[in-house]
Amino acid sequence: MLQVKATIAHRRFELTSSDVEHRLRHTLPEPIEGHFVVVNGRRFPPKQVLSLVTGLDRADFNTHQARHVLRRLGFVLSRRDATTANRSPAGEVPAALDDEAELLRPFKGQWVAQRGPEVLVASSSPKDVLAWLERHNQRADAMFRVPRDEHEVTGIAPG
Repeated sequence: MLQVKATIAHRRFELTSSDVEHRLRHTLPEPIEGHFVVVNGRRFPPKQVLSLVTGLDRADFNTHQARHVLRRLGFVLSRRDATTANRSPAGEVPAALDDEAELLRPFKGQWVAQRGPEVLVASSSPKDVLAWLERHNQRADAMFRVPRDEHEVTGIAPG
């Protein structure tokens, strides 16, 4: 667990990586416009993360400041572009970009909304996914539940 002391908007904070992970455990990420940070295997806008963990208004700091603090806490940061749009939330590029099973592996047992190969949002509830799409004015090509294992895919009971 990394701990960082930071001054943001003239306020002093002591943040830990585990506090960030815990705070975002049940939070759905907002749409990624440019930069993102990977927390709990999901991509979040850096300003969303820093705002949630500090309670500050997003207008009180910029993306660069948020990225700097989150990087110091040990989180992976990147920028959305043509390559990252086809990456999994953990940032790995599968051997074959069209291997949808590999792209969906981090979302086993969850409902996902997908646009092309990109997973827009994932949640345990289809209502949460639909609410997120509506709230962020996003459209998906598909929405479905990712099977947990091969038995759910085939419908055959484990032997």
